[in-house]
Amino acid sequence: MNNIQWLKITQTRSGIGRPPQHRRILKSLGLGRPGYTVIRPATPNILGMIRKIPHLLSVEPVSEPPQERRGKDDTSA
Repeated sequence: MNNIQWLKITQTRSGIGRPPQHRRILKSLGLGRPGYTVIRPATPNILGMIRKIPHLLSVEPVSEPPQERRGKDDTSA
């Protein structure tokens, strides 16, 4: 069984007016606007990013990993 823990990360506040490092962290997490949500593994790198900007995010644990998304043209199933 896969024991990787997953986190649901939602951007709650804007990066406008924040230091450039904070904006880079938001971009690295895959966020861009308030209300955007991503699911990431709870690795030390991701946890470190979250610790730098907790005032801009809300974080919840997720029990299962995200499902793979497949485009219309992907027929390898």
